[in-house]
Amino acid sequence: MSMSSSEEENHRKTVEDKAEMGRRKRAIWARKWKRLDIVKAFASLFVHFLCLLAPFHFTWPALRVAFVVYTVGGLGITVSYHRNLAHRSFKVPKWLEYLFAYCGLLAIQGDPIDWVSTHRYHHQFTDSVRDPHSPNEGFWFSHLLWLFDTGYLVEKCGRKTNVEDLKRQWFYKFLQRTVMYHILAFGFLLYYFGGLSFLTWGMGIGVAMEHHVTCLINSLCHIWGSRTWKTNDTSRNVWWLSVFSFGESWHNNHHAFESSARQGLEWWQIDISWYIVRFLEIIGLATDVKLPSESQRRRMALVR
Repeated sequence: MSMSSSEEENHRKTVEDKAEMGRRKRAIWARKWKRLDIVKAFASLFVHFLCLLAPFHFTWPALRVAFVVYTVGGLGITVSYHRNLAHRSFKVPKWLEYLFAYCGLLAIQGDPIDWVSTHRYHHQFTDSVRDPHSPNEGFWFSHLLWLFDTGYLVEKCGRKTNVEDLKRQWFYKFLQRTVMYHILAFGFLLYYFGGLSFLTWGMGIGVAMEHHVTCLINSLCHIWGSRTWKTNDTSRNVWWLSVFSFGESWHNNHHAFESSARQGLEWWQIDISWYIVRFLEIIGLATDVKLPSESQRRRMALVR
């Protein structure tokens, strides 16, 4: 059940009153760690430990596996978790929606319900004290450390009441309950088919690189870059990150037109995720594809 307006106001005041206390609390060791925080931290450390082992197990097939994992998991995040589920920028048949979402799960960034809820709260409270990963709380907090403080996230945003559309679907509830088993099975399959070589390069290099690219959207793209649109936040476009992020780093564009399936709005702004959505639209699999109108673009432009 969502909060009433009075409850929402009281919650907002409570969060603001505790903002300074929260900064002290977020010292990485000077707080109580929840079990989920420990699990997330262990998973992150394990992935990065695999990266340290990767150079000692290099093979060309392993490098190709890393590229496939990076690409499939990354596009699962950008096309599915972000544009399809979080913003409903387009529609696809359920079998394809679920397939894309499962690809996103392999990026080891959480299940769709958790990821989408956090992202929707980010847009609702961008750059405020209630932003789940505000750069105003430090680069490393917005980049990575916020992931390991679930209690603070609940304190700021409340429970996951903004994803009822996903909670009503059996597939996403199933992934939420079983996410760890899928990740373990993924690692087992990599090891089974390629030993430590595939495991260290696939679950290590491939996953870690995609994870940090996603984190750079939260951190760097709110600190450094150019602005084209009048948004009430610190979002920036970072051109050189666009290829690696599959178009997600046109972040000022995204915050100006949140529901747009296309984030690289100019012909020269590379947006691989949009190319995929556009292809799906051409062959009839993607419908209700949302794009900003000319009047919306004129209204939001910094220079008219």
